[in-house]
Amino acid sequence: MKKHNILMSESFSRGKRHYFLDYKIARNRSNFICFTRSDAQGDGTYSVERLRVFQEDFEVLIGSFSSLMTMAAHYGNGYESVQDMRLLNQQQEVRGIKGMEVALRPREKMLENGPAAMTDTELLAMLIGSGTPNESAIDLAYRILGSVEGNLQELSVLGFPGLCRFAGMGIAKSSSVMAAMELGRRLGRY
Repeated sequence: MKKHNILMSESFSRGKRHYFLDYKIARNRSNFICFTRSDAQGDGTYSVERLRVFQEDFEVLIGSFSSLMTMAAHYGNGYESVQDMRLLNQQQEVRGIKGMEVALRPREKMLENGPAAMTDTELLAMLIGSGTPNESAIDLAYRILGSVEGNLQELSVLGFPGLCRFAGMGIAKSSSVMAAMELGRRLGRY
């Protein structure tokens, strides 16, 4: 029987027990993950158990594993399931911009007072659109502006590498900021 090609592999051991996690390609060119546990026996042999998960089931495996690890991380906190955790988190105080007083939210503030009343941080936060689970768009904008000491000229030349280095800033959000900066430059030409 021909062996499967291993594309990537990880392994670890604990005592007489060895674990192998292999990402392989089968003869039919489909991908699969093989989990192998090998236990050393007293007579010098090994007992081996394998579990294979094929490509079409990766999404379900990853989702299940993610839920399991989330529950394991919070074991003993009174949760019965991941759904219980989500429900409890939804019932907790809303964070970020949605948790702010309505009159202080950037969009509402602009609607009420006009764009001239907005701080640079609020305007940048509006371009960014959303933050991360741990940081609002306003906090993220504040950090980005802080990195250039509030200098909008410096902000305009950060580019993808400079903007994407901030957690929460990917290509899409960075593109929005860069597009606004370019419009500002073009407006300055007239």
